[in-house]
Amino acid sequence: MAWYDEAVFYHIYPLGLCGAPKENDYGEPVHRLREAEGWIDHIKETGFNAIYIGPLFESVGHGYETTDYKKLDSRLGDNEDLKHFVKACHDKGIRVIFDGVFNHTGRDFFAFQDIRQNRENSRYKDWYCNVNFWGNNSYNDGFSYENWGGYDLLVKLNQHNPEVKDYIADVIRFWVSEFDVDGIRLDAADVLDFEYMKMLRRVANEVKPEFWLMGEVIHGDYSKWANADTLHSVTNYMLHKALYSGHNDHNYFEIAHTIKYLGDRCSNLKLYNFTDNHDVERIYTKLVNKKHFAPVHILSYTLPGVPSVYYGSEFGIEGKKEQWSDDSLRPALRIDDYKDAIENNPCTALIAELGKVRQNVKALSYGDYKELLLMNRQFAFSRNHDGVSVLVTVNNDDSDYTMTLPAGNCSAYIGALSGEKVAVVNGNITVNVKANSGDIWVPDNGEDFLKDIPAAKIETAERPMMQKEELAEEVATEPTVAEPTEEVVTEPVEEKVSYEQPEPTGMNMAKAAYDKAFEEGKIAGLQEAIIARMEKNGFVTDQMRNDVYNQTHMQSLINWVKSF
Repeated sequence: MAWYDEAVFYHIYPLGLCGAPKENDYGEPVHRLREAEGWIDHIKETGFNAIYIGPLFESVGHGYETTDYKKLDSRLGDNEDLKHFVKACHDKGIRVIFDGVFNHTGRDFFAFQDIRQNRENSRYKDWYCNVNFWGNNSYNDGFSYENWGGYDLLVKLNQHNPEVKDYIADVIRFWVSEFDVDGIRLDAADVLDFEYMKMLRRVANEVKPEFWLMGEVIHGDYSKWANADTLHSVTNYMLHKALYSGHNDHNYFEIAHTIKYLGDRCSNLKLYNFTDNHDVERIYTKLVNKKHFAPVHILSYTLPGVPSVYYGSEFGIEGKKEQWSDDSLRPALRIDDYKDAIENNPCTALIAELGKVRQNVKALSYGDYKELLLMNRQFAFSRNHDGVSVLVTVNNDDSDYTMTLPAGNCSAYIGALSGEKVAVVNGNITVNVKANSGDIWVPDNGEDFLKDIPAAKIETAERPMMQKEELAEEVATEPTVAEPTEEVVTEPVEEKVSYEQPEPTGMNMAKAAYDKAFEEGKIAGLQEAIIARMEKNGFVTDQMRNDVYNQTHMQSLINWVKSF
């Protein structure tokens, strides 16, 4: 059992949170990261015990075109600021992991600048992939090179070069000795060389006990990247897609099938679960019914994996992807504007309670997963560990729903979110699951963390607290909900499913629809991943988007993702 087995992550994009300029003039440090320290108490109070923050190091723009791996971006401050930030987190019992952008560098990185100056005579010409002095690039340097995603600003490192490996290993050692970092999230891990990742894992094992490596992987067999030789975990984009579309389409079959699919292939992995991040739209924006914020996050915190919340999403803020910019996904926020959020904002209150439950109920971190009830609009499962059975119930319908579920070996359960107590009768509990909500049912053994939860404290999470001027503006410009497109997953036949019982009449029909919905969901997820990659590289036209959406052949989409 390592610290990350029980982690609940808070994800920060620091250049956005701190309101840094979009372009770096490499001037005197501006100590914006010091302001971010004001968020640490909030992060602790809302139930997080780990922070993923990045990118952090000197770069020219959005942070992923690194100029200097050993210097905090001057728009955020200096290295002393970063050391103080990590120490302040550790003092509160919060672990910290950095973004590791080790697939490519920016053009201002010293090795690339040496190639520009010395060309064929540069000792660094083999640090990058396919440098060709007979070619050219979009910057008219008089030579070409391999980039990431078709973007010449991101110069792809030669991961087979021993000097590159030694340099990156030295960077990791420096981050640990200088900043005491607890792990790294590897950017673009799905295109990293596997031997390169094995080297990173050896360094991780060397530098610090329980040093965690988590990789950004969009699609594929996650166990290829996360195993005993490479990474500890990867981003769970498959569940991310299922969580929002499974609610928008009233299709819990998609979520359940995703969990089963991942369980069959990644049963020993704890994947990094998220509802949104710095590259995708905010979950509150994506949800057609904003009340689904509650069941989405109940599932995110209770399904197998490591839960994460992107900064600001605990307040239910909006963030829509624009064709030319990710700025709305990475806003500057002031913690003083949300100082009473736990008391006044139902979204924040829910996240805080979920964090408390997650850190106190070991079955949610270590328990097995067993499906108990599955319908389009209702879903229940158990997490079982060390003789304790915890039940999770969610409902995406506008009406309450009563469930009767097999219980563990105890006399009564208590709803960790509602405070409601129910008796175990004949080995079962019967619970009323509120409309567009859910609960986590734990054995009523007098746990201290449950004593301060008033009955029915959280029923749902709707529109968050807003400033008066923001509310007035939103009322004036409230968007209409678009009708579902042809890509919306077709709802399967609605009927109760239990893998522990004989298949009921009509089960074959339901299973066929269930499989079809899952396949369609994978196609939509791949299309979203491709567009996200394209938007990282620049403006995406309507025609480019249509080209992606018109491609529905699974293998073609997979090959498209691999091409970046």
